[in-house]
Amino acid sequence: MSKAFTKDNDEEDREDAAPLKELPGKNYITPAGFKRMQDELQLIVKKTRPEVTQVVSWAAGNGDRSENGDYLYGKKKLRELDKRIRFLSKRLDAAEVIDPTKIKSDQVLFGATVTFEDEDGNQKTYAIVGSDESDLSRGLISWLSPLANALLRGRVGDVVTFHSPRGRQELEILAIEYREII
Repeated sequence: MSKAFTKDNDEEDREDAAPLKELPGKNYITPAGFKRMQDELQLIVKKTRPEVTQVVSWAAGNGDRSENGDYLYGKKKLRELDKRIRFLSKRLDAAEVIDPTKIKSDQVLFGATVTFEDEDGNQKTYAIVGSDESDLSRGLISWLSPLANALLRGRVGDVVTFHSPRGRQELEILAIEYREII
């Protein structure tokens, strides 16, 4: 058979390697974020993937695989799970866990929970966390975000410039805390 009609086994590895290149070499993460990623990996490896594998095995035994929806969907799902397993494994291996409760600083650093006031007088509070655990709806922003970059190294009373989609804004840092981030 011609090489043009065979699947290159490294194809999936290249797909999930691209996003990792965009992420920084350091994977700072809080203990809670690290645990969530470990739990997700364990759930996939010990429960989800074996269940999907069992369905694929059953479907493969039903004959013609070219029109077997359970088989085709199951194989696709297994590829997605394997891709997620590789991603989580690589991110956990590169993780540098930083516990905010152990930080003693008057500056905004990774793990800080920062309260600031914008030009309109609105007060907001965000915790600066790892890129894998950011969740704006929970007040968790990545240390790589433009907002976090504006706040980093600032102290209470400092006015920092933040370049937002609305344009340049000045923010005054009101409080910096180092507490457990859940």
